[in-house]
Amino acid sequence: MSKIFLAPSLLASDFSRLADQIAQAEEGGADWLHLDVMDGHFVPNISFGPLVVRAARKCTKLPLDTHLMIENPDEYLEAFRDAGSDHIIVHQEACTHLHRTISRIKELGAKAGVAINPATSASTLNDVLPDVDLILIMSVNPGFGGQKFIRGSLKKLREVSSMIKESGKEIFLEVDGGIDPVTAPQVVEAGANVLVAGTAVFSTQGIKQAITKLRQSYKTKQKNL
Repeated sequence: MSKIFLAPSLLASDFSRLADQIAQAEEGGADWLHLDVMDGHFVPNISFGPLVVRAARKCTKLPLDTHLMIENPDEYLEAFRDAGSDHIIVHQEACTHLHRTISRIKELGAKAGVAINPATSASTLNDVLPDVDLILIMSVNPGFGGQKFIRGSLKKLREVSSMIKESGKEIFLEVDGGIDPVTAPQVVEAGANVLVAGTAVFSTQGIKQAITKLRQSYKTKQKNL
């Protein structure tokens, strides 16, 4: 899987101009759109729910990569799938019966992803690796945008990248938190092939230019892999 996918995080966008911001991201070459769902319990912040996912779905045909940072995600899988989520990512730390949750996501017709927090060992993914479509490595502690990249995440990315290669499966390796033109080439070198970027894309003077800058930052690194 040589292509690097860029998934701007709508959490950092201007919600008063959501349709326009999505259009600019799409015109700039975004591959996916990432939606961070927070409940104020699993993480110390509240963001949005299925209604915003549904609104985003009306604005674009890009895959919607929905990251559930919530307690009891099983209760909401159908609602987010119905709203238009193409990928549904749950946290290993929030799921008592992770295999069952993954199976349910697939039954609903979405790609199933599992995320782990910075303090969670990569080894916790071993038992579910054969069943997932996507693994998300958090490179900040979830809950807020604009945080500083945790450098220990590079080691974890390398570890999970090796696990995926050994499995022989086509699994997306996604990274979320502190991704910008400085850290993007570092995570690509460590094995990530899906980069979530919020502040670096939307908190700028130009969304399309920001996406181009991000892509240029890792192109040379990608060619040398």
